[in-house]
Parts: sequence; structure tokens; C-alpha cells
Amino acid sequence: MLKQITSPQNPYIKNIAVLGAKARDRREQGLFVAEGLREVEFALRSGYEAEALLFEEAITPFSVVEKLVKNAAVPPRELIGTNAMVFEKIAYRTGVPNVVAVLKMKTPSLADLRLSPTPLLLIMESVEKPGNLGAMLRTADAAGVDAVLVCDPHTDVFNPNAIRASLGAIFTVPVVACTSEEAIAFLRSKQIKIMATWLEAAKPLYEANLRQPLAFVLGTEATGISKHWVEQSDERLIIPMTGQVDSLNVSASAAIVLFEAVRQRGL
Repeated sequence: MLKQITSPQNPYIKNIAVLGAKARDRREQGLFVAEGLREVEFALRSGYEAEALLFEEAITPFSVVEKLVKNAAVPPRELIGTNAMVFEKIAYRTGVPNVVAVLKMKTPSLADLRLSPTPLLLIMESVEKPGNLGAMLRTADAAGVDAVLVCDPHTDVFNPNAIRASLGAIFTVPVVACTSEEAIAFLRSKQIKIMATWLEAAKPLYEANLRQPLAFVLGTEATGISKHWVEQSDERLIIPMTGQVDSLNVSASAAIVLFEAVRQRGL
């Protein structure tokens, strides 16, 4: 049955706005907000449970919402039609066909991961910017990685900006938040080589054997990866650059290293 909310002052609408803005409230309630037809479709198809699916009735045809529900692994608990004032309070994109989903968090552990015989993983250490996190998840999806490990993060994986920047890849790639120590122990137990991207490395990326089980480690743009990861790495690699600038955006670096692995593996 379709429910309607037309006041932006409705307590439920106010709470959705809070969930979009505050990581602490997301953690406390075990809920987060995803926006966008494609993003929400990926979430629902991947088994995320929706407490509610909201849409602006004058802009988004109900048939579009019905299609999302039909393809969901678990049907949304509520469908809520809204107006422009309500949607402006909870959505980033207004005036175009769009949906907002209130979703239950899923927090998989390292033990939940199912890896291929020759796994390729991406490790993000202390990632700070939601946009970079989302962009790297999008690249990870395109490269077909087995999993992304977000170690000691300084931003919330379920930040709406990260979800938006990922174009929904956060729902298509296994993502585990853990400590660096947990990640290293896991990689050792699975005999996965740790490849550290490091500006002081001597070995160029293109000379490394990337056909073996491996995990690339990338750090923050300001400081790179920590000394701990450098010391624990099996190989330290540098991306050769011929210009005067000596560093790349971390999401660009992720794309370069992952797709060099894809190239070598002939995928």
C-alpha cells in the first residue's frame, strides 16, 4: 500500500535528513540513506533491506518504483509518495526522476568474503574523502576485484556522498571495514601478496608480477600509506610518472594499478 507524506516537518522526514548528514545517527540506528534509481536498484538487488522507498509523485512515475520493487531481493517495507518540498529536504537531486531509500546496514566481516582462486583486492588505508572512496569503489567494480578492505577509515562507508560517487558500486563489490592489523592477518592467512604503492619505491608497477593473488594498498593523498603497511608489504611499487608533479589523486592511482593487474591477467 502506498503511503503519503507531504510535510517536510514530518518527524520521519526529519530523521531521514539526519541519517543523510550524521554518521553517528546512522551507526546508532543501523540505517543509512541511498539516493538514485541506479544506486537503489543495485542495493535492492544485492539484498539490502529497505525500511522505506520514497519518491516525488509528480516527477517519478509509480511504474518506475514498481520495477524497483519487483527486482528487489527483499521487498521494501513501505512505499512513500512525497511532494517537491519533502523531496528537497531529503534528496540531493530534485526535479528529475529519483528515489530515496532508507536501508538497513550490512556490515560483512573478513570471514564472510568468498575469494576467487587468484584474488585481487584493493586496500584503502585511512581514506578521508567520501568522493575518493566512492570513486575507488566504482573503479574496483569495473576491474572486477574480489573485495575492498577499508582500513582505519576517516569517513563513513555509508556516507551519501560516497554512495553517490560510487554510482552504487558500494552495493556490487564486497566491502569490509576493519583495522589494518586485521587486514594484514587476513591477507597472510590467505597467502595474498601485499603490494604497497609508495613514492619512495624502486620497483615500477609495470615490472611487477600482478598475476598472483595480491592486494594493492593505497593511502591518503597527503601522507600516503603508513609505515606499518610499508613494513608489512611484500613488494613496494611506484607508478612511473614523467611530468613535474610527483603525485596523483588516490582514485586515479587505484585505477592505474588495478587495470594494470587486469591487463596482465588478460581479463
